[in-house]
Amino acid sequence: MTTHTNPTGGVVPGDLLARHQVITGLRALADFLADNPAVPVSEYGETIHVFAREADESLSAALVDQAAEALGVLAEDDRAQGGHYTASRSFGRVKYRVVHIPDSYHRAHEARRSYQDNIRLDTDPGHPDHNDGQDDTGRAA
Repeated sequence: MTTHTNPTGGVVPGDLLARHQVITGLRALADFLADNPAVPVSEYGETIHVFAREADESLSAALVDQAAEALGVLAEDDRAQGGHYTASRSFGRVKYRVVHIPDSYHRAHEARRSYQDNIRLDTDPGHPDHNDGQDDTGRAA
């Protein structure tokens, strides 16, 4: 997904159609839910995530800063703890959140995932020690 604005402030013309389609879709969904009270909604609300995916980390962070300013909030910076850089605002039970995930977080995540095929629980039906819930299930393989 490309961004809707650039850090210097202008709208990126290639995103105007996508932006229009998202706004139109949200309005159509709101109308549908209002017209169909029997259709369930989450009592806890929903969060719309937008991920800043610029080639340069400083540009992605600048997009979060720009969104924070437009939303009238302060950006939350958890990067020093290995987290994300975000700006969010709630509109009733709907939250809009812009997120920058640092490259270092992606690298750490991929490193952790690189081991996932090497660890299987014996409760996994594909594991050779799978025993269909017999006495000793739950052991690490």
